[in-house]
Amino acid sequence: MLLAASAVTVGLLCTHLGVAQAADEPGTNGDTSLTTSVTPNDPFDAPSSWSEATDGDPDAETSAEELALGADSMAGDPTAGPGDAEDGERVGLVAERAATCDAQVKETATTPGAQYTACTLPLEPADELTADEQAALAGLDASADTPATESNTLAGVPDVGQTAPQSAARTDADEAAASPAAADEPDPVTAAARPRAWQEPQWCIDKGVDSTWYIERMRGCGIWRSEVVAVDVRTGERVGGIKYLVIGYSFSARDSKTWAYQVRLLESQRWGRAVTGTKAYGSASCVNKCKVVDKSFPSQTISKHSEPYGQFFMSTTIDTSAAKQRGTGRSKASWRFTNPQWAGPSDAMKLATVDVRCDNALPGAPRQVGCVNLKAVPVIRYSLNGPWPDIAKHIKDAQAQGLPGKYGTTHYLTRLTDRAKIRENRNKACPTSLERPPGKSCDEYPFASTWQGARYGGGDFSRRMVNAQQNEKAGKALKGFYTYARVLEGDRFLVWIA
Repeated sequence: MLLAASAVTVGLLCTHLGVAQAADEPGTNGDTSLTTSVTPNDPFDAPSSWSEATDGDPDAETSAEELALGADSMAGDPTAGPGDAEDGERVGLVAERAATCDAQVKETATTPGAQYTACTLPLEPADELTADEQAALAGLDASADTPATESNTLAGVPDVGQTAPQSAARTDADEAAASPAAADEPDPVTAAARPRAWQEPQWCIDKGVDSTWYIERMRGCGIWRSEVVAVDVRTGERVGGIKYLVIGYSFSARDSKTWAYQVRLLESQRWGRAVTGTKAYGSASCVNKCKVVDKSFPSQTISKHSEPYGQFFMSTTIDTSAAKQRGTGRSKASWRFTNPQWAGPSDAMKLATVDVRCDNALPGAPRQVGCVNLKAVPVIRYSLNGPWPDIAKHIKDAQAQGLPGKYGTTHYLTRLTDRAKIRENRNKACPTSLERPPGKSCDEYPFASTWQGARYGGGDFSRRMVNAQQNEKAGKALKGFYTYARVLEGDRFLVWIA
């Protein structure tokens, strides 16, 4: 998941700033060197100067300036998440769902006085919206960008130990057995106090309509379509139905052990009889290293003017008292429909998020716990017209020669956090024996703080003498980017030159 591009562009530094290699080394051309066949036993010079290695100690605490620069450097559009995100609710299960509905009709037919039952259809792609679906989405008040609001929402969630007993995690069996009576519409005072539906980001409305999760590093969103149908148990005939869209929306924070998940149901069309007065209610569970700490999905009417929604908060269950812990969890929402004319509630629909990784393993912030979308590859952006054009131009040229990390490819950079190995990468590319012109310092690519760096990459690398102040600031931005996006040892990332 990639984070939305900030209005502030960042010209990034190889914070593994290096010094240029000797002019007589292979591939030297002017002030840039593309070097091949790096031998592991080449002699090292002394470490580069502090100004060329502002990220040299990954365990050093990230400053406020570095964090701000890193946040501004986050870039890229949302990317499609893994294909199994729907947790089994995939297109192609229509036959299985039809068999379930047939069995439900037969069972309900034996209930004295029963006339109607309800069946749900599987989630399907919403890649080509109908006019009714477009109208339903047009009524949403989508937000252009809401990270501050999301962080404030998560900050207001109580600690796990302070939550009420009803907020405990429940199993799928518990959800399946949930009684609609237990989720009846709350009294007016409680209903008024319930938080409003969170506004989905605009890119969700624009891109999330093909039955997959679109994810950024700390946000995910997607749109699906489905239908609940009323069936006459005496004839087996479908006599009415409600077609609706499902919007799934989740968000986490770099400094919170809790993440949030919302599902919202938007009616697009209804037909036939036995559907007037239909309501939806639901629950949630969490799989693997997480638990539900708060949830709200009371029974709510679904109509063109009423959008049932459920809001859930999950918290990691990794052992935060121990160092360098990490674990993934996946939140799963479920919902059912009820109607006074039906013999009972519909079968449950389910929608799971992509995997969320929570950890306290971030170098420089060992006690901080944060959560990100595991499969979202973060991107750092450098602008040729930004504050560090020398760095942006160097990286652009280096990537044009085939070096890894280019945005839009799968030729990723992966973070390296071992201080000794970072120093070896830097000293291979930018030894102190190289002369620095006045006001210049040595920049290297790929960065020394990656496994693709000069010594451990096992291949080509580039170095160039650049403006020293640009290099230092860009190095601080890279360190801040690692912290803000929670890029751990071995995590992948890309570099976008704007």
